[in-house]
Amino acid sequence: MEPSQTNNEEEEQLITPWEVDAKDGGKIDYDKLIDRFGCQRIDQSLVQRVERLTSQPAHVFLRRNVFFAHRDFAEILDAYEKGDKFYLYTGRGPSSEALHLGHLIPFMYLQDAFKVPLVIQLTDDEKFLWKNLTIEECQRLARENAKDIIACGFDISKTFIFNDFDYVGGAFYRNMVQVGKRVTYNQAVGIFGFTGEDHIGKVSFPPVQAVPSFPSSFPHLFKGKENLRCLIPCAIDQLKDEIKILAATEGLSRRSNEKYGETGKMSASDPNSAIYVTDSAKDIKNKINRYAFSGGQDSVEKHRQLGANLEVDIPIKYLSFFLEDDAELEHIKKEYGAGRMLTGEVKQRLVQVLTEVVDRHRTARANVTEEMVDAFMAVRPLPHMFD
Repeated sequence: MEPSQTNNEEEEQLITPWEVDAKDGGKIDYDKLIDRFGCQRIDQSLVQRVERLTSQPAHVFLRRNVFFAHRDFAEILDAYEKGDKFYLYTGRGPSSEALHLGHLIPFMYLQDAFKVPLVIQLTDDEKFLWKNLTIEECQRLARENAKDIIACGFDISKTFIFNDFDYVGGAFYRNMVQVGKRVTYNQAVGIFGFTGEDHIGKVSFPPVQAVPSFPSSFPHLFKGKENLRCLIPCAIDQLKDEIKILAATEGLSRRSNEKYGETGKMSASDPNSAIYVTDSAKDIKNKINRYAFSGGQDSVEKHRQLGANLEVDIPIKYLSFFLEDDAELEHIKKEYGAGRMLTGEVKQRLVQVLTEVVDRHRTARANVTEEMVDAFMAVRPLPHMFD
């Protein structure tokens, strides 16, 4: 690809770990991302292979192309089929009291399906560097977010949650220095978009988020397993740094955005840009009705005649994420696209679905104690992590 072409594409859509934006409010072009970052599409044959190896139906995020691209996932499946294990790595930057539904996407399915360990990084140091928060507040938010994560139902015998302020050091830090020595300042600027106004804390942070992909960063878990593969489910805003820096395998997911349609990134700092796991049924209904962009027509008569534009309809996209019944989803899309179902009816069904998801999570979170958080975050071996 010619440099000028690459520069033009980068101007058209900005993708960094902290910002996702398309030029002039347009849509993110996922095909360009796949080509630009050397990924492969997750096709039906790969989904079917996952189902065969796990002996269960693929999660809706795989079946419906939410996880849509990967790097070397087939290699992990090759190794898994031969009896080799791997581990999962994902994380969360704690900048708010609670997660929104978009945060739950990486925290589902894979551990249960493959019966593998999972490490979850809470980057409280990152939020201190990027946000106007104290260290103590970032640490507190990390524990609060850990409760939301634990409420998703992870197996404590296979899960290690850690926050950077308390864990970084030793083997983890040695790997950070190794990564830092191999990435030049110019590369970091090109990857992350740093400017002369950014303080050096930001510039020095990327290795912290890179090294959990190396099993040697967790000697209490993977001692003697330095060649263990790592699978990283991540969203598009995490893709650029993951691919350019990590020697690991990534699965890439689309972000679920409702207020801004497909043109932006949900923010845990903007209460109206996302559905939170703490939202009431009334909050969810208000946000969907007010902020979820509709592909329906501007009058009932016109809608009956032309039907809805499903490509831009955010309630349909959210139903694709969270409505598990494939037959019902296809029925709604058919009827709505033909104009026989109205926008209000689709939004009403979406409110029901999301309210059920949030209510289940709220009930589970209420049962998470401080002692449970301590147990998940304790630095300990997991002798049964591959059982």
